[in-house]
Amino acid sequence: MTKKRIVVLYGGRADEHPISCISAASVLNAIDTDRFEPIPVGITKDGKWIVNGEDPRGWNLDSGVLPEVEITESAKMVVLDVALGQDGFFAQNGNELESLGHVDAVFPVLHGPYGEDGTVQGLLEMMNVPYVGCGVLASAACMDKHYTKVLLAAAGIPVAPGITIDAREFDVASEFAANGPELLAQVKAAGLAYPLFVKPSRAGSSFGVTKVENADNADELAAAVFEASKHDWRILIEQGINAREIECAVLCPKAGGKPQVSWPGEIVLDSRSTDADSFYDFDSKYMDSSASHVEVPANLPEPMLEKVRETAAKAFVAVDGAGLSRVDTFVTADGEVMVNEINTMPGFTSISMYPKAWEATGIAYSDLITTLIEGVLR
Repeated sequence: MTKKRIVVLYGGRADEHPISCISAASVLNAIDTDRFEPIPVGITKDGKWIVNGEDPRGWNLDSGVLPEVEITESAKMVVLDVALGQDGFFAQNGNELESLGHVDAVFPVLHGPYGEDGTVQGLLEMMNVPYVGCGVLASAACMDKHYTKVLLAAAGIPVAPGITIDAREFDVASEFAANGPELLAQVKAAGLAYPLFVKPSRAGSSFGVTKVENADNADELAAAVFEASKHDWRILIEQGINAREIECAVLCPKAGGKPQVSWPGEIVLDSRSTDADSFYDFDSKYMDSSASHVEVPANLPEPMLEKVRETAAKAFVAVDGAGLSRVDTFVTADGEVMVNEINTMPGFTSISMYPKAWEATGIAYSDLITTLIEGVLR
């Protein structure tokens, strides 16, 4: 059997760069090399595509050091010829271009802007190259939490109450303190209850997210909006939901097929035993292994687990999902299921929620990778 040649993209220009590197390391270590020939292509933080850089297979977070794609002495720049499609991948060797061979598909293991937001997907569409994951519309819409909520609400799926702020003309010199009273007035007009969560609309991995506890504190609210503005000018101010955060993995290898849905899982914050106000921030997700653990299926009655699965499938279809997504929900004490966000390329390390959920549902990590790739091959 001829091996299919799969470009695995990792790194990228987003804040999630190191998490993409770790996800790609896991994929490359688990991919079925009897079926596939992986071609690792790294993207530096300033957007340069390279091959033959540092081998990502050795990367992990055990050392506490975040990995990064860098141009090494052996690295070669990647050049794309859009007109050549699947034969349009080259490595630059001096003044010569060396073909990387016929590429059967691309697995863009990229998180956040410039990778999970429809940009890379649009490039691959123009090249007519098959790729794993959601298409341009779903990727772009789900990268922007504001528009995710618009689509979900239109489909009748409950979402957290909130407002969206445009911070482009706010007073940077005062770090938005001058805009505090105006922000406070908008929160009151919307009837939002505290605590609030302030987050950039187009960022992931909890970058720029702040929990605002104190009602009527304009300075605290302004400071949270300023922090979020470091990542995006469009900012969500959402009412905190008193609920459990339940995540569900959706798998749809062939676009347009019926989505499969895993058993829902829950990230249990072990730190809450000592800090009731803690939430699942970047360090809890990636840097502190003692901060949380994954439980799949979540400790909920089976009818509620099924309701979460049905909601996740409905949300995936509402945004025109394909390939894979992780649908994050809130489950309230009275049984309401709200969708918080949809990640179209969720963390893909072997211990991330998405693979763990499928493992608990009966699909091993390596088989999951195979299923996703084979679903897009021509």
